[in-house]
This record gives sequence, structure tokens and C-alpha cells, in this order.
Amino acid sequence: MPAIPSLGGLRGRGNGKPAQVAPPIPVPLSAYVVDCAIYVDGERQSGRWSHTEAIKEVRERGTGFVWIGLHEPDEEQIQGIADTFGLHELAVEDAVHAHQRPKLERYDETLFMVLKTVRYVEHESPSTANEIVETGELMAFLGRDFIITVRHGNHSGLARLRAELDREPDQLRHGPASVLHAIADHVVDHYLDVTDHLEEDMDEMETLVFAPRSSVTAETIYFMKREVLELRRAVMPLATPLKRLAEGYTRLIPDEVRSYFRDVDDHLTNVSERVAGFDELLTTLVDATLAKITLQQNTDMRKITAWAGIVAVPTAGAGIYGMNFDFMPELHWQFGYPLVMGVILGICLLLYRILRKNRWL
Repeated sequence: MPAIPSLGGLRGRGNGKPAQVAPPIPVPLSAYVVDCAIYVDGERQSGRWSHTEAIKEVRERGTGFVWIGLHEPDEEQIQGIADTFGLHELAVEDAVHAHQRPKLERYDETLFMVLKTVRYVEHESPSTANEIVETGELMAFLGRDFIITVRHGNHSGLARLRAELDREPDQLRHGPASVLHAIADHVVDHYLDVTDHLEEDMDEMETLVFAPRSSVTAETIYFMKREVLELRRAVMPLATPLKRLAEGYTRLIPDEVRSYFRDVDDHLTNVSERVAGFDELLTTLVDATLAKITLQQNTDMRKITAWAGIVAVPTAGAGIYGMNFDFMPELHWQFGYPLVMGVILGICLLLYRILRKNRWL
């Protein structure tokens, strides 16, 4: 939510002084906090909490954890949370500005993980679509007794995931690491959904490319290739962070949660193989389209050459008999003109038949 300038701070130019704008009104942190909750023994505690009250309550109890969800906070608003939870300034900067590749970093006793979210954009046909894959970002700060998620984009909401986890306290008893696993699993499941839709688009595109008189151009396939590349940039770099979490990269991930990360990594491997297959298929389709264009051009050139050869016969006859000589064959014979025209027509028909037989026409 952008800061709104005060109208009272505007001054006119009637008095000869330049207009001045008052400092922007600060936006409260609550405008960026989607949800803030305390979980004890996997159960969500009732009440509304600020981030300071929530972490104080958890640490006084000596059990449970805090889950805070933020949506596109700015530097000023997230700084209060960063100070309260001891978040590293470099990780905070990455969380605010986004546009990061998937990664996993450790700062003292805090993990910082970046995941790229994807959404399939519905369209009538891949050959006419303006966008197929839309991306966003999810960042997560994981500590011993807290997890803070930062969301960028309008399609990567976690409200439904939080509601599902609230109904499964057994999973949340493993602590904030179980939330990180649920988020990673949620993101990778969306990868699978997008690849399923993309596979249908690939089949349709392949059918269109090899259809007679296809209107699919190389530019259309390049567009599809760019969309697959967008998905690839989200999927491929995530493999290393998931493997590190599954292999005991930090004590913040309990042993019982690591096995779940291995399952997510298996699903990601499946997605990666399918995305790589899409890329190879599109490369093949580009080559096939260019080959069809080359073949069509060669066919057109052969037709043009064939008709030029046929037209050359009457042109030669007219050129020869158009010369001003008295002693030309059959020049003064009354059947000379029909004879010459018949010979020219016969040669043209013969050439047409030969070229047609050889499929030049």
C-alpha cells in the first residue's frame, strides 16, 4: 500500500513560493501483516497478536512458535520485525526487493529461503496467448521458535495452506520447520499443476506445427520457449536448497521433518525432468518449423522456375518470328502461323507434363 501525501501540506504558487509536499503518512505494519498466530503443541492459540506480543508469549511459555505472514512490505515496515526477531540485514534486503532466484542461506541461528511461485494463465490456444506462466516469490525466515513468510505477487497466497495446517495439529507439532516443509510442498505441487497444463499446450502446439497449411510461426514457438524458460528458472535452482534441507543442513530441521523434504525433492525432480523435456521438444519444433519454411520456399522456387521455363517457349518463338527477315521458315505460307502456334503449344504442354510428373508443379 503506497504512502499517501497530506493534502494540507500542499502550498500554492500564487505567493511566488514553490509548492511543498508534506512528508508521506507512514503506513502501519498491520497493513502488510496478513496473519500473525501462535502455535502450541500444533494448536493455534486464540486471540489477535502483534509480532512483539506473539514472540514474547512464546518465549515466556518456553514452547510453541510464531508464524507471521507478510505481503510485499517495504524496508521501513519490515525493520521492526527484523529487529524483534534478529533477522540479518542482507536477508531483509532480499525479502523487500524480491527478484531473487531460489536459494537457501543461513545467518547465525536463522535460515532464509527463497522460492519462486508459478501460476498457469488460462488461454484459448498457446498460439494466441500473451502469457502462459506468471511468477511470484515466497521468502521464509526460519528460527527456533518462529517462521516469517514474505509474499510477492497476487497469486501465491498462503491462506488456504494455513487453514489446512490449522486442521492438522499433528504436523505442526514438529515446529516451524513443518510450516517450511508445507510451503515448499505447496509450491512444488503448483509446479506439477503448471507442468500438467503445459504438457497439454505442448501436445496442441505439436499438432499445429505438423498440420497441413499450419499458421504456427517460429516466433510463436519462441514465445512458448520463453515461458518454459520462466518456469525452468523457478524450478531448477530449487533442487539444491531442498537437498540441503533433506540432508541435515541445519539443526533447525528435525529428523522427522527431513524425510518430508526428501519427498518434496522427489516431486521437484519429476517436474525438472518434464520441464527439460518441454525445452527439448520446443527446440525440435522450432527446427521443424524452420525446415517447413525452407521446404515451402524451395517448393515455391521450383514452381516459379517451372512456369518460367514454360513461358520461355512462346517468348522465344515470338522473339524469333518478330525479327524483320524475309527468308524465315514458312513465313509466306498461309498455314505457317497456325503451325508455329501449334508447335509452341505442343512444346509447352510437353514441358508441363514433364514438370508435373517430376512434381515441380
